[in-house]
Amino acid sequence: MGEKAAGNIILTGFSYTGKTKVGQKVAWKLGWKFIDIDEEIVRSYGKPIPEIFARDGEERFRELESKVLKHVCQGSNTVIATGGGAVLSTANREIMIDSGAVICLEAKPATIYQRLLKDAEDTTNQEPRPLLAGPEPLKRIEWLKEFRQPYYDALADWTVHTDNLTVDEAADQVILGWRYGRRGRPALPALLDARESAAPYCEQSGAVCVVTTATESYAVFVGWGILEELGKRMRNAGLSGTAHIVSDDVVFPLYGDKVTKILEDAGFSVDSLVVPQGERSKSFETAVKIYDWLVDCRAERGDNIIALGGGVVGDLAGFVAATYARGLPLVQVPTSLIGMVDSSIGGKVAVNHPQGKNLIGAFYQPRLVVADLQALTTLPRRELVSGWAEVIKHAMIRDPRLLELLEERTEKLLALERGATSDVIARSAAIKAKIVSEDEKEQGIRIILNYGHTIAHGLEAATNYERFLHGEAVAIGMMGAAMVSQETGLLVQKVVDRQKTLLERFGLPTTFSGVDTGRLLQSMELDKKVRRKRVRWVLLRGIGQPVVRDDVSSEIAVGVIRKLSL
Repeated sequence: MGEKAAGNIILTGFSYTGKTKVGQKVAWKLGWKFIDIDEEIVRSYGKPIPEIFARDGEERFRELESKVLKHVCQGSNTVIATGGGAVLSTANREIMIDSGAVICLEAKPATIYQRLLKDAEDTTNQEPRPLLAGPEPLKRIEWLKEFRQPYYDALADWTVHTDNLTVDEAADQVILGWRYGRRGRPALPALLDARESAAPYCEQSGAVCVVTTATESYAVFVGWGILEELGKRMRNAGLSGTAHIVSDDVVFPLYGDKVTKILEDAGFSVDSLVVPQGERSKSFETAVKIYDWLVDCRAERGDNIIALGGGVVGDLAGFVAATYARGLPLVQVPTSLIGMVDSSIGGKVAVNHPQGKNLIGAFYQPRLVVADLQALTTLPRRELVSGWAEVIKHAMIRDPRLLELLEERTEKLLALERGATSDVIARSAAIKAKIVSEDEKEQGIRIILNYGHTIAHGLEAATNYERFLHGEAVAIGMMGAAMVSQETGLLVQKVVDRQKTLLERFGLPTTFSGVDTGRLLQSMELDKKVRRKRVRWVLLRGIGQPVVRDDVSSEIAVGVIRKLSL
């Protein structure tokens, strides 16, 4: 086959391999036009990319990226610099291959890291650099690049290694690739679309879902017997050094020795601290004890915090990880159902204040979540039942099909039948991951995850965190939210009854007694969702149709709470 003329030159490659500067030089040498896809997105949509990520989520950014790429590739005699993740989409790869010669700019992770640091020192460029966010940025670059490399390699007609080249020299190599790279081009290899597979944007195979925010991307693994993979998964995530395990006095005797050996076999140094089980440990006083322990251990910023336990341990250890030495890598190893589908995913970490739940906290994403469903078999019955409240919540706010599965498989789920449990828990975790990816810091859609929590947090605080398990309080709170929805004309009684029936089939409470309603109302007013002294309620218009309202009258709220109280 002879040389085939290319209408455009499309530059791919990881961030800071030189696509923009080299592309501009190539365009100048050829007398062509230059377009940077990222800059075109900013110009077209009037928002900087970090803002698109933070407000709209990465999924929205990728939609905009594909739209802009398709438009600019329709032209000719254009040098097009693509974003580092554009190659992950099958549709994008087809657009590029049809548009012209695809040239990959390559550089070693160390080179990329040094260029990134140099750019960060440039006072004229103040945009956030997600690759520098969090600890161990070089390992993060290595991790992300390793995943993306097969996509770069499979797509490229020509590859230019820019580590030791000047911009002018790299541009000449690109032009050489444009002239010769398409000779005898083979068919494009079949690769999974990293956004359409079961684990979108997944840097590690086998994950059921991935949380991707403007500053972080991490995999969530859910399955039976996967605790054995913890050390390997941590290594694959670029983690090393010492693993500081934080657990409680019920979970650690069951899994502490096993996890310690798994991590030591993977090359980690390991130490551990055990706290009393229960919500009362989720306090600033307990956090200080963990700080003191880390100081005694001479913990360094490259060390890791392993949260081994339920939601309390995950929140507490996560809060410590977020604040000690300005941030240590956090790995969530949830052993409770609530931890697996909710609290381990999304980066909300906190301790309680006597007057309000989770009032002292931060958003701090873990580097990895490993949920071994085998741990559910050792949960007390009440603890397991409590966890199903969060799964039911996810179904009510987001997924009518999940609600049907819960109704159809109640007995199998309560008996922890492996197939049914794996499917439902993975689906529930994926719902949480998707919402968090769209709205990391609860500036928008993430608030819907608080369905039932307005009353629930009030109940927990009003009873000094001693009477209700979190899921039990959420179940009662969900009934209250559904009743408020019905009282305000949003929801039909049939849906309220359907929710009540399902909660009760799982053994969850739908009413309460013996709680001071005045103190409950006072605690609700201290909830984090309050804005301008008005309680923001997450209500329902229907299954999968949440709405946020701050105009619920005190009469309706008080009336519903009285109906819930026997």
